[in-house]
Amino acid sequence: MTAPVMPVAPVYGAHEAPFDVSLIITFAVPAFVLLILIEMVITKVTKKGRYEVTDSATSLSMGLGNRIFGILFGAFAVGAYFWVYEYRLFDLGWTPPVLVACFFAEDLAYYWFHRVAHERRWFWASHVVHHSSQHYNLTTALRQTWTGTLGLSFIFWLPLVYIGFPPLMVLMFSAFSLVYQFWIHTELIDRMGPFEWVMNTPSHHRVHHAINPNYLDANYAGVLIIWDRMFGTFIPERKEEPPRYGIVSQLGTFNPFRVAFHEWIGIWRDVTHAKSAREVLGYMFGPPGWSPDGSRKTSASLKAEWAARQQSAAVPAE
Repeated sequence: MTAPVMPVAPVYGAHEAPFDVSLIITFAVPAFVLLILIEMVITKVTKKGRYEVTDSATSLSMGLGNRIFGILFGAFAVGAYFWVYEYRLFDLGWTPPVLVACFFAEDLAYYWFHRVAHERRWFWASHVVHHSSQHYNLTTALRQTWTGTLGLSFIFWLPLVYIGFPPLMVLMFSAFSLVYQFWIHTELIDRMGPFEWVMNTPSHHRVHHAINPNYLDANYAGVLIIWDRMFGTFIPERKEEPPRYGIVSQLGTFNPFRVAFHEWIGIWRDVTHAKSAREVLGYMFGPPGWSPDGSRKTSASLKAEWAARQQSAAVPAE
């Protein structure tokens, strides 16, 4: 969910934004704060949903750190966008058809970034931060990585600027996606009918954050759920199976630095004890939980075990 730092666009030409793109996030922050306060009150009154002071404080500190690291290193990602744009295939300006195409293209790029961030440990090392809370509320949305740019997560959007979408246009829709995804981090909103056929919703995203084996590796959507439906990664939330949140191996700490860097430390530890180049590559770019002998649990193995138990339970005793 992390968006690069948005540069100011002081001049408006064929390839510049007609407004300051950075203001999207700036104006959204007060709304975030207000909605968190409203959710806290509703949760206290209705007893639906959960808040824990230390957990929420950790999420807020991770969000603050994300902004600090964005200021320190975000220019690197933005610079990469503009560098690749110099070699663009087409000149695409700020016209309505291009804007529509860019919206869909950016959302598709986010889907593949998000999916790979769960399937490959290098990118998971940054993204795991967002999943580390065992609670699911609006403060969870602010639990963001400090290492996304340094972990090269921005490369998934470079093909868009290479095609010819203006960098600030891509950054604009990335910011819109980030803002949209804030409100879906709640347990207060139930299923939303036909809206869920196309759009990402709290129900869909609760499944994504769940560690129930049946729910793993699902619903990577940013704004549109259509990509999950197209690529076979959609799983609906079921009333009879409430989501359990967090990560498979829960951290057991609210220390922001531990939350931010624990998986990178794990990668370093595994790589320095690797016995071959194959093991090095596996520990870095294999699925989270990969091990040479298969002794550790991956999402695939957990789902396979769950499926086997379901099948076994369905077979009548002789």
